[in-house]
Amino acid sequence: MHGQNFFQVDEAGAGKRLDVYLAGVAEGLSRSYIQKLITEGMVLVSGEAVRPSYKVRPGDLVALDIPELQGLEVKPERIPLDIYYEDSDLIVVNKPRGMVVHPAAGNYSGTLVNALLFHCGDLSGINGVARPGIVHRLDKDTSGLIVAAKNDAAHACLAKQLKERQVKRRYLALVHGRVNEVSGIVDAPIGRDPNNRQKMAVVDRNSKCAITYYNVLKRLAGYTYLYLRLETGRTHQIRVHMAYIGHPVAGDPKYGPARFHLGLKGQFLHAAKLGFIHPRTRVNLDFEAPLPSELSKVLESLRP
Repeated sequence: MHGQNFFQVDEAGAGKRLDVYLAGVAEGLSRSYIQKLITEGMVLVSGEAVRPSYKVRPGDLVALDIPELQGLEVKPERIPLDIYYEDSDLIVVNKPRGMVVHPAAGNYSGTLVNALLFHCGDLSGINGVARPGIVHRLDKDTSGLIVAAKNDAAHACLAKQLKERQVKRRYLALVHGRVNEVSGIVDAPIGRDPNNRQKMAVVDRNSKCAITYYNVLKRLAGYTYLYLRLETGRTHQIRVHMAYIGHPVAGDPKYGPARFHLGLKGQFLHAAKLGFIHPRTRVNLDFEAPLPSELSKVLESLRP
């Protein structure tokens, strides 16, 4: 999200501080970063510069100018990578929990892209300087397998496979409550939550088709351990769909319950399997990554 963005304040947003309002409607921006932009004159309300504490009113037109992330800001960093496969076209890594995939406001270093730039030297430029090589993404606290492209031809081929639903993606998740069915499907469109722009939701308007299949692996005290298959790849898809059917992912700070006691920092979600056709050799490649030890310990702590 960069460049000039415009937001029209409606009745629901009226009365909020400007920084609080923008934190709710501007995707992926922290309140502290928004305050910095306001004080630097990068935010105008109906053409006027105001303070972060300004209370927005219905009809206010808020112009938010976000500077584009420059190439020099994405620096290679010596960060260890758990590499599962690598050749001249692509690299498959097992991303740890807590690592952001690509630089964005508030996370300019320590990301997977910083690590890949150091290791590979060069990546596909299709997604620009901020997200070089990134074909698909995983949330910060979702661990598991992710593929990055080293050149534009490989990137385009992998992106096409994703669009045509040819990439195999399998996940492991611990969810709240007892899932009674042995297996099931959630076929519900996902779009931006009209009440909270920082969240996604199952909505009918301005949404895209989203399909998730699940199978019960184990029922535990108060939770169910699931194996999931994505047919589509919408933002936060598993997290949104599980919350939608009344079984939010354990530890999920955005879609789960406010109180949580398993000691998890972030959602219990792991991208366990990844499969695709190699863009150059056309050979089927399949990879599998075990559950991280901290998640395995959580499972072991729960009685059947």
